[in-house]
Amino acid sequence: METSSKTPAATPHFSMVIPAYNEADYLPRLLDTVDAARERYYRGAEAVEVIVADNASTDATAEIARQRGCQVVRVEKRVIAAVRNGGARAARGEILAFIDADSQIHPETFNAIEAVMNTGEAVGGASGVRAERLSPGIAAIYAIVVPVFWITGMDTGVVFCRRADFEALGGYDENKLFSEDSTFLFALRKLGRSRGQKLKRVTAVKAVTSTRKWDKHGDWHYIPVMLKGLYALFFNTRSLERFARKYWYEDR
Repeated sequence: METSSKTPAATPHFSMVIPAYNEADYLPRLLDTVDAARERYYRGAEAVEVIVADNASTDATAEIARQRGCQVVRVEKRVIAAVRNGGARAARGEILAFIDADSQIHPETFNAIEAVMNTGEAVGGASGVRAERLSPGIAAIYAIVVPVFWITGMDTGVVFCRRADFEALGGYDENKLFSEDSTFLFALRKLGRSRGQKLKRVTAVKAVTSTRKWDKHGDWHYIPVMLKGLYALFFNTRSLERFARKYWYEDR
């Protein structure tokens, strides 16, 4: 793992980790929103460090990140959990926040997360997301997954926790090619319960998630993808890695 950055400033309060593989087309859009949220943060922009965990990209992802003042951590292992962990190892902030490179964040993200964490009632949580566009097919997926979020208290979008807790849990499970975020949040929720804390959904600052998979494969495609994934998980586990790599790692 290689790291490049400017000379570190004062210790930041937040570390925003962005895993990225060939995201030159989407990363600038995300960084614009991160910069806007940093400027709105009451502690000041310098209190948020931005780390781009570059997963051996072959495009201009790393150079764009450097030009925008981000710390760049190169991670060779093509497993998303390893990329998240690689970025987190370079983090200096008290609070870690993770967001995918094709997303956009709300301008009050850092203020809202800190307000929740300062109550002492939250072990961590997530912002939730809204899609950059909607259709009947995309809405159907939301109708399937949102009740799961309500029941479990988990969500996606900007995922956050204290760095000390992240390290205590060992970070993301690098044996998983997908659903590593759900596994981590389950572990974080268990840790929180042991000391009377909960996962919190900070839905007032929902991130915007890209619909590029739907744009490419069709707005109803994710339902058969979910069914294939469940079949592979329960009935043909040998095909699970092949399925995951084809859909999440090789489909560009």
